[in-house]
Amino acid sequence: MPIRFDRNEFSGAFGDIGTDFALVTGIILAAHLDVASALIMFGLMQVLTGLMYGIPMPAQPLKAMAVLVIAQKISGSILFGAGLAIGMVMLLLSVTGAIDWLARVVPRVVIRGIQLGLGIQLALIALRDYVPAEGRAGYILAAVAFAVAVALLGNRKFPPAALIIGLGIVYACIFKIHAADLVHGFGISLPRLNVPSHSAVWQGFVLLALPQIPLSLGNSILATRQVAEDLFPAKQLTVRKIGLTYSLMNLVNPFFSGIPTCHGSGGMVGHYTFGARTGGSVLIYGSIYLILGLFFSRAFGTALYLFPLPVLGVILFIEGVNLALLVRDTASSRSALAVVLLTALMCVGLPYGYVVGLVAGTALAHLAKRNLVRLGCLPSAPIPEEAQDSVDSPRPKAGNLS
Repeated sequence: MPIRFDRNEFSGAFGDIGTDFALVTGIILAAHLDVASALIMFGLMQVLTGLMYGIPMPAQPLKAMAVLVIAQKISGSILFGAGLAIGMVMLLLSVTGAIDWLARVVPRVVIRGIQLGLGIQLALIALRDYVPAEGRAGYILAAVAFAVAVALLGNRKFPPAALIIGLGIVYACIFKIHAADLVHGFGISLPRLNVPSHSAVWQGFVLLALPQIPLSLGNSILATRQVAEDLFPAKQLTVRKIGLTYSLMNLVNPFFSGIPTCHGSGGMVGHYTFGARTGGSVLIYGSIYLILGLFFSRAFGTALYLFPLPVLGVILFIEGVNLALLVRDTASSRSALAVVLLTALMCVGLPYGYVVGLVAGTALAHLAKRNLVRLGCLPSAPIPEEAQDSVDSPRPKAGNLS
């Protein structure tokens, strides 16, 4: 399918902003990063993935790393070292075929559990942290944005995300910022070159990359491949390709002071839910960060208010709900649904929940293998070489989310 730039792609471009913008902003402020470098490189990674895949394959901040950096105020040098470290790890897993082995071992019901857990977390963050951020005015803004989303979600003629974002910008221009502040902050900036030291790579690996790897394997690689198979089955993406582009982004980002990035199942669902069907949405989304970084990084403090948290919360909530709804294809089996729910609960409720859910959920699924094989949730025999990167099981139709 050729890349398009129509109103639906423009709407879908904002489908992942609820997750990304707050994390990117939090990382920049906590680690004292160069604003232009962080925004420009994040935008370039979107452009890279949009062109390489031709579908709404997003680039996202590494969530576990982001949380640790924001909570512990870890320095930018260690963050860049962590990005390079995880890029090398993912390259090793991809070229050795270890990532293909993992895709064969971890059954679809466990991936569905990881998706459900992530969907619940995104929805809770939206309701707990984003929607109340502006007080009473924020609740009113969120209610209006949610009404627009409910009324227009799935409407190909009037896709909702651009209207919701526009509502937030109007609110910001009336109550939060003056256009003159953005104009005064105009100026051309470029990324700063950076060479991570050996000690920064090692510290980054221990402090940030190790906690991130399980989440990346479960969500960024396996769950993203599953969502691509659900929504774009003709693409037949492999986990190896996803792992290689994940690696490539993080082997490039640190040398230009960029935030470590990954792919993500929630981001793809977000783009799709709000209308995107090609890589055009990701290219548009990346261009927004490129424009902010190249020309308005000096006015970053003012630009933050253009996207009020209650509006981002509505988008994030809908993204989380639609990600969680992907589990409906397991509802016909008690065994499958039990594994999905237990995996999701472990992901949401336990320390290092995604690694626990990945390992324990896989063990539970294989214990219940007899029932799951019968229902197509696990393969009954070794997968032939030519089909190692797909699972012969029912999938929801692409149109079901819109």
